[in-house]
Amino acid sequence: MDTMLDPTVLQTLWFALIGFFFLGYFVLEGFDFGVQMNVAAFWRRGPGTRGTILRTIGPVWDGNEVWVITGGALLFAAFPEWYATLFSGFYLALLLLLLVLIVRVCAFKWREKHEDDRWRTSWDVVHVIGGFAPALLWGVAFSNIVAGVAIDQNHWVTTSLLGLLNPFALLGGLVFVLLFWLHGTLYLTLKIEGPLRQDAHRLASRLVWPTIVAGAAYLLWFQLAHSNTPWTLIPLAIAAVALVAVVPLGRARREGLAFGATTTAIAAATITLFGGLFPDVMPASNDPANSLTVANASSTEHTLTVMLIALAILLPIVIAYTIWTYRVFRHRITDEDSPAPGEGLVEKARAGYREAFGQE
Repeated sequence: MDTMLDPTVLQTLWFALIGFFFLGYFVLEGFDFGVQMNVAAFWRRGPGTRGTILRTIGPVWDGNEVWVITGGALLFAAFPEWYATLFSGFYLALLLLLLVLIVRVCAFKWREKHEDDRWRTSWDVVHVIGGFAPALLWGVAFSNIVAGVAIDQNHWVTTSLLGLLNPFALLGGLVFVLLFWLHGTLYLTLKIEGPLRQDAHRLASRLVWPTIVAGAAYLLWFQLAHSNTPWTLIPLAIAAVALVAVVPLGRARREGLAFGATTTAIAAATITLFGGLFPDVMPASNDPANSLTVANASSTEHTLTVMLIALAILLPIVIAYTIWTYRVFRHRITDEDSPAPGEGLVEKARAGYREAFGQE
């Protein structure tokens, strides 16, 4: 296929929509990952405090995952060639990511089922892994996508797994971890009361500087070495200014604005990556002629049109539900808040069994 075809308006629109869904996922699920990372940061406070931290995202974490599920489905339908090359070439990394996300769901669902500190501590370990590992893997994966990998004429990725662990990708993984951790820590300052809130402020003030340094190095490296257009300097600058703004906003205890700043930084960084990637979707580092582009990797115009009509109906529902969820659960929580749904389920089941069979 000819890699030099110009993308149509519809193909370009669908590329932007894929980017929009991943932007929404990184903004919303990013603070979920960051909150789970803070289970490790405040580990010594015990399972009670760790449970309080996790309750801040209890009502919303699963809804946030809808964004990546929808984005993946749309990627498959709108750009099947991109989807096939990506998942065949990165299958080990993506399989590991999928397994981590599955186990992460188990941690959310099962932590409160049994009133035992050892049980909860075991699941807290899983929560920590479920925070750090996906952020790292997403950073490594996206860095390889935007920087390019070796692709043959049949659009098979020939880069080895070790080849994916290059310096740029590892820096990307570190940046994703730091940025999501900072994002989640600022989310905690919005959602909790008492001494833990003050500790979250102090942790955010320590995280912001390494995030600024690593983020600036990563985005400048991308812009200078891998971006296809100079206009991505605009969202890059916005991301930098937003991250720097976290410092004075945090000192002034402007929690909402500080969280808004990291939200802006994540959104602008995502726009930088997707904008710099266009018109490619998977550049071939060995031979540009083998690159997948928006034009040669997309579905037919008819398919894209039908999907756009369906998305026009469904997307407002997804956005409205997301806004409604965060409005309903906008209050702060404390250790004295009611237990999570399902807490003590094992003990209740045992009590019911003993009552049913007349056992003491």
